[in-house]
Amino acid sequence: MPLQAPSLKGHEFLAEVLRRVKESVEVTRVGDDYYEFLKYPKVQLTVSIPVKMRDGSVKTFVGYRVQHNNARGPYKGGIRYYPTTDLDEVTALAMLMTYKCAVVDLPYGGAKGGVQCNPKELNRDELERITRRYTYMIADIIGPYKDIPAPDVYTDAQVMAWLMDTYSQIVGKLTPEVVTGKPVALGGSEGREEATGLGVAIGAREAVKALNMGMKGIRVAVEGFGNVGSYAALYLHSWGAKVVAVSDSKGAVYKPEGLNVPALIEHKRRTGTVLGFDGAKAITHEELLHLDVEVLIPSAIEGTINAKTVDGIKAKVISEGANGPTTSDADGVLREKGVFVVPDILANAGGVTVSYFEWVQNLKREKWPKEEVLSRMEAKLVKAFQDVIGTARKYEVDNRSAAFCLSVERVCEAIRLLGIWP
Repeated sequence: MPLQAPSLKGHEFLAEVLRRVKESVEVTRVGDDYYEFLKYPKVQLTVSIPVKMRDGSVKTFVGYRVQHNNARGPYKGGIRYYPTTDLDEVTALAMLMTYKCAVVDLPYGGAKGGVQCNPKELNRDELERITRRYTYMIADIIGPYKDIPAPDVYTDAQVMAWLMDTYSQIVGKLTPEVVTGKPVALGGSEGREEATGLGVAIGAREAVKALNMGMKGIRVAVEGFGNVGSYAALYLHSWGAKVVAVSDSKGAVYKPEGLNVPALIEHKRRTGTVLGFDGAKAITHEELLHLDVEVLIPSAIEGTINAKTVDGIKAKVISEGANGPTTSDADGVLREKGVFVVPDILANAGGVTVSYFEWVQNLKREKWPKEEVLSRMEAKLVKAFQDVIGTARKYEVDNRSAAFCLSVERVCEAIRLLGIWP
């Protein structure tokens, strides 16, 4: 199965993030010195990962771990396996994690990791070897109170189990709190699987409320029907919304009267794609973005809402499931259109919020029921949504700028209180 290529290259993505941070520093007037501090990550590690392949050959992969800022707490961020992953992309994502944790008021800083590989071409043994060697290479800079990895694009609970076991073997004791997103049987939190998608759905729901629209019957299009997009669609469907279109890396399907989301999830599990779903018409990714819907959920990869695609967008609300799905030039057009954007660092923060709860449970050797986990997560996200809306009013800026302003203020306050040592 082909992987959908990012619309933004790593250096372009990094430039986007830095531009937004600089604007936030200027709006909040925290001082240019803070921008100089924040534009460089504390640690950028590049490692080579030699792996014995199934045919007996040895192939060397490149891996990264970037730690951006830990003024508010230990570094936190996922690990992605993707063929185009590079240092600039991972750096940009690490920075976004700093601000994502701050906007939801979690006691974490930001980090990110990645390995340049195509997981769809690798078997289970090869993935395990890559994971264990990569973990060994970064083991010195991660740890329960230093840097806590998690899943990201094309990594999952099994990959996190291998990472946890490798780290535990290195330090000589079982250390479940070194990583989140683990299988529940190994200390993973109940509710982690659906957390990010539910958070995106909550963002859409709160935006719909803010616009005085009812949830019943509103039309939703979901770009990217992986873990995040499928759970967002499932929750919105259960709340009475009409999910009319979804896409994956192979294509998109559309049914104006609404898709049966649980049946579609089962169809994709069985066939590996949303294409061919009974009663749904095949459309292109761009056609999905341009459908006449109230809510659009981009939950694929960065940069899909860009200068080429933004003009045709008709949605009134965009709740961003992916990291960086909207480019800066597209942002300006969305503002002119009056689209209510729930930005990525707020909308998809459900995952890191439940990751935080998992970490707390592991440190205390406790186990919370799913209802408690998701209820606590919802309260956190609704409060963060209200904080962002309040910041938008305070500085008279759009929601994305407000989210960055709020998070930059929080990070800079921590830096100021800690001081610069020595």
